Amino acid sequence: MADMVMVNFRMDPELKKSMESVCKEMGLTMTAAFTMFATKVSREKRIPFEINADPFYSERNMRYLESIARDIREGKAHFTEHELIEVDE
Repeated sequence: MADMVMVNFRMDPELKKSMESVCKEMGLTMTAAFTMFATKVSREKRIPFEINADPFYSERNMRYLESIARDIREGKAHFTEHELIEVDE
């Protein structure tokens, strides 16, 4: 076996516990799972799954929500009642 190096990084404890459980169900260690991930990234020169940004957390939307919150705090927001709309699915 080739020389090995130690890789350390931080992870949420609950996420780690969940991943360990899933890896165990698949007969893997977390080390094996991360090694498989690193191997695939190295071979394909890409993240091997789709990654999307949630538009809710976009900079533009966060500024909009902050301005609404500011208006509410400053008493500038005006709320009106409306009838509920029923939607058939």
